[in-house]
Amino acid sequence: MISPANAATVAALDGWRSWTDGRLALIGPEGAGKTHLARVWARDADAVTFEAGVTDLAALHGRAILVEDADRRPADATLFHLINLAETGARLLVTARVAPRLWPTDVADLRSRLNALRIAHLAAPDDIVLEGVLRKFFRERNIRPEEDVPAYLARRIERSVPAAHDVVARIDEAAANAKREVNRALAREVLGECDQTIDLFE
Repeated sequence: MISPANAATVAALDGWRSWTDGRLALIGPEGAGKTHLARVWARDADAVTFEAGVTDLAALHGRAILVEDADRRPADATLFHLINLAETGARLLVTARVAPRLWPTDVADLRSRLNALRIAHLAAPDDIVLEGVLRKFFRERNIRPEEDVPAYLARRIERSVPAAHDVVARIDEAAANAKREVNRALAREVLGECDQTIDLFE
């Protein structure tokens, strides 16, 4: 789903062949959809997803490389070498919650390279993206909610992909247990809203 919340980021990923120095950092909060976008990029770029413990970096020469959750890994000599590979023809995408300049590192030469990484910011999902994600999760469970249910939920749940996944799972369970259609009344019950709650979006 493309919306004002992610259009610039999607465009930056689509333009991976012309990244400055061959590298990009995709930064956004937990649940914003970084993993989804990164894996779409990895598929399009035929990228290798880097795993901790890999030592044969020479085999990655000229390849596109994805490093997920880079801010949760030690910013060490391995990352330094991966960044250098990007300067020699590879493409490197790293994902993280915070900007590279905030990652701790004891590798002096790495600090300047982290500070120089081009950044694409991914905001939390807006209504358009969140509604699209909800519809996707409903489809995956072969659920056909009434037309207004995804929009209703998108305005009321936490603005994250995991929250959307969780509420669809709970609605699926509630509908199956009560043998009910997935409509706004059921969604309201799952969200814990009582009948007396004033719906400001009516």
